[in-house]
Amino acid sequence: MTLRIDIGGPSPGRLRFAASPLAELTAMLHVLADPAHHPQLVGWAGDVWAGLRPELAERLREAEFLWRSSRADFLVPARPRPTLAEELDDVDRIDDETYVAAALVTTCGSNRVHFGAPSPLADATARAQALDLAQARGALQEAFAERLLADPAAVRARVRHTLEQCAEAFFDAAWAGVAVQLAADLRLKNDLLKHRGAGAALASVSGAVTLAPDGDRIVVDKLQDRVADARGTGVTLLPSVFGRPHLVAVHAPGWRPVLQYPVAEAAPPEPVSLETVTLRLEALAHPVRLRLLRTLSRGPHTNGELAHAWELSPPEVSRHLAVLRRAGLLTTRRHGRYVRYTLNLPDLTALGDDLVAAVLR
Repeated sequence: MTLRIDIGGPSPGRLRFAASPLAELTAMLHVLADPAHHPQLVGWAGDVWAGLRPELAERLREAEFLWRSSRADFLVPARPRPTLAEELDDVDRIDDETYVAAALVTTCGSNRVHFGAPSPLADATARAQALDLAQARGALQEAFAERLLADPAAVRARVRHTLEQCAEAFFDAAWAGVAVQLAADLRLKNDLLKHRGAGAALASVSGAVTLAPDGDRIVVDKLQDRVADARGTGVTLLPSVFGRPHLVAVHAPGWRPVLQYPVAEAAPPEPVSLETVTLRLEALAHPVRLRLLRTLSRGPHTNGELAHAWELSPPEVSRHLAVLRRAGLLTTRRHGRYVRYTLNLPDLTALGDDLVAAVLR
């Protein structure tokens, strides 16, 4: 499954790498809403929660769906500014219909508000549908949607004030530290873009992001099948420290597509593709293959030894071993006329982490 972003050609000018204070604040808010996704930041999240004033803590809980599982488009700027205040000013310039549609993305769930459809601010049927969808998502979403549709100006002011309070409470201090890391990453990315082209720059973002061979599309390995059109706008790529391990894609019609990617750690492992994870899960789904792996966990074995141990025919064992090898769960080594199979324990052990990383991506 992939997200395909049509850029109409490999020109470096179609990509913009930049840092966004608002997008990084949104990543921090996601960590606070769901620290289980970010075990390395659990301590930071606990310290922040402990230091928040009760009023701000309550505000973050009442609006957490704006950044918990998906991001409202206006919280991941396509045209980043140097400061949070400037980016919030840009958000204030968005008209109410656009703002409301973007907010309802997170309030009503995906595939709920269609570009070009009647605005729930003006159309009674669209309004009723939005409220029904929000109600199905939960009480917080329903209450937020009701307030948003009744008085969008008041809700917009409240959201901005909440974000400004976050800046005072924890963001400004955290941003001072991560801005240096983001600047270093941007120097690398823009250097690659200038001297080696869009393909090399995208490859450095993540193993899950590639430029199609014809140079017309960016292909993002995510658990979705979508197509976005960026031929007239280009794509913005935002590095994030607090966003790791997520690769966030904002690509609603009418908005310039944005990818927020995690800044690489000092020694990042090679990302495992969804195809590899799927092959490994399918390989482990057969009881015979699990028995063979159990035997191989005790040491290398030949095909004949495995067949004898489990009273199977050599051809049957060969077929199962081939599946395990394609999934990368076995290695082989020839000794004379014998081939000995060995369990690839590191990759088998990492499968749990690989699966979580693939799902979270």
